[in-house]
Amino acid sequence: MARYDVVVIGAGLGGLTAGAILAREGRKVLVIERSNSVGGAASSYKSGELFVEGSLHETSDPHHPRDPKHDVLTRAGVIDKVTWIPCGAFYQARGGPLRTPFLMPDNFDAARQALAERFPEARKGIDQLLGEMQRIVAAAATVSQGKDVPEDPSEALLRLIPDAGDWSLSLSQKLDLVFGDNEAIKCVLAANLSYFHDDPTTMWWIYFAFAQGCYLQGGGRYVQGGSQRLSSALARAVKAAGGEVLVRRVVSGIALDGDTGIVTHTAKDGSDAKTVDCRRIVGNAAPAALAPLMAADAAEKLSQGYARQIPSASLFALTLGLSKPPREFGVTAYSTQLLPPWIKKLADYGQGAALMAEEPGERMPPMSVVDYAAIDSGVPSPPYVLSVLGPDLLSNWDPSDMEAYREKRGRWQVAIVRHLSSYYPGLGDAVVASSFNSALSVRQYLNAPDGAVYGFAPTPPASIRQNPFRSPRTAIPGFYLASAYSGFGGYTGVIQSAGACADMILRES
Repeated sequence: MARYDVVVIGAGLGGLTAGAILAREGRKVLVIERSNSVGGAASSYKSGELFVEGSLHETSDPHHPRDPKHDVLTRAGVIDKVTWIPCGAFYQARGGPLRTPFLMPDNFDAARQALAERFPEARKGIDQLLGEMQRIVAAAATVSQGKDVPEDPSEALLRLIPDAGDWSLSLSQKLDLVFGDNEAIKCVLAANLSYFHDDPTTMWWIYFAFAQGCYLQGGGRYVQGGSQRLSSALARAVKAAGGEVLVRRVVSGIALDGDTGIVTHTAKDGSDAKTVDCRRIVGNAAPAALAPLMAADAAEKLSQGYARQIPSASLFALTLGLSKPPREFGVTAYSTQLLPPWIKKLADYGQGAALMAEEPGERMPPMSVVDYAAIDSGVPSPPYVLSVLGPDLLSNWDPSDMEAYREKRGRWQVAIVRHLSSYYPGLGDAVVASSFNSALSVRQYLNAPDGAVYGFAPTPPASIRQNPFRSPRTAIPGFYLASAYSGFGGYTGVIQSAGACADMILRES
């Protein structure tokens, strides 16, 4: 029987990052992945001639010393193995209660100035809100990068309290408190909400401040050539340090007893069963997907640890290949946040996720539109890639009749392209290729319960000791998580939680 210090189940961004750090620290690491390649959501691929980016629009700059990814990716040995391309302005916000588009700069000082010029009546609130966000980002960096890093997440939050005003509020509550009925500025500040959640009334203000603040601290970045390059670099780092990465292998059993763990894995068809022995196991998957691989008592214990957690939002992702660069149709920013006319106030945003349950009509969901040709993205063209995503729910789609599902998805694609053409005349006529993934696609490809793309929802805490921070440590001794389910979602949250996971294992051994 092969023996390892650590077995990582899943070669997504979290599992690969934790595996790379542990391997570079001298641990014998095995990463097992069921798909044909590594990366999970952090993947990019070709569909015919169309380049499809699996998930990444932009992430905060990992080279900024206060960015949560900086130290983790440095220790994993990959921060300089890929090229991080600046995305320019943070985003353009259009529609909703905005009479004219607003371009959000990618740093605090310029954002403060641009917002004050557009909304002079709200200057005091702008200074207050951005000031709080700036302090929260700085304080979080101090806590996470200090010498005495607390393992208990609630303890970390307690350390932040002096810098985290109104810590228990939702995003809507906080913006209402600061800006009253000025819905235009609230929609500008949270226009890119789908990067984090699908409803401002249930999103924790502190998490929004931290996540949005990371972008405004150092600007947005895209991995040149696609997110697959980051995942592949991490896999190479694992191998270069003596670890192993197996693809097309499915984990069928997990057993833990004290310092001894046993993982069984097979070929995709269930044949060729192999068993490995290890001291620690890291799951790069949802707890609900890992529990069935365990004995009944361990599965129950693991599941109960997350019984109160709510799955995060899901997303639809439509990739369009155009015969001409999007700028020729009036797309003027790398990232554009389109708010449909029915959104009159920020709180309306939460209605968007359920729209695809019905046939397309006049109401379109809010959308994030990204033009990869606007920057030196390394995305091949032609066709020129335009990525469109928005909030979605697994319940919007019926998997019992796949032909009917595909037909309905096709009708929604036509409606979305028509909607985009109302902003950018002629764009629809230039579409020469497309790929449409729904919440159902997310569940099928990522094995994510409810099609959740960000792990668990970033909802406000019931109390200071029952907060949405989550730990890589589980209720099962020797079993850890390195994924969106052990921290906050998105690239930054997953990488940060993977670093914390590796540190826990290193401290114990």
